[in-house]
Amino acid sequence: MNAATFYSSFIATMAFGILFNVPRRSLASGGLVGMLGWVIYTSLMAYFQVDMVIATLISAFSIATLSQYLARYHRMPATLFSVSGIIPLVPGGLAYDTIRKLMENNYAEGIQLGAKTLMLAGAIAFGLIFSGVLTNTLHRFKQANQES
Repeated sequence: MNAATFYSSFIATMAFGILFNVPRRSLASGGLVGMLGWVIYTSLMAYFQVDMVIATLISAFSIATLSQYLARYHRMPATLFSVSGIIPLVPGGLAYDTIRKLMENNYAEGIQLGAKTLMLAGAIAFGLIFSGVLTNTLHRFKQANQES
């Protein structure tokens, strides 16, 4: 784990932000979201020996939570930050390996890789959804307490 991978995740996240037409004033914040997600993911796997799926879940939850707060701060939709911020976690290489193994008639390994790919994609989706629900619930609870 070195600083170059963190800078690379920052630049990659910003590049995808540019591809998704994210406003310029939020590109750096989006890059920080992606970099933070990657730092959490790699730290969990390297230092705490957490399973890849759990590390992806925690990282996706962190990305979505930070995106919710940045969206309120910048007064922009949270998807501007979370969609490009989640890019470093997407298991594209694993999906490619899955298809390659299946095309090589290595079905046992292909199914094993496919199951892992689906679990990682599910962890990303669950982390994003759970964070959104939790953040909105806490925000509404906070507003209800301020009114009374």
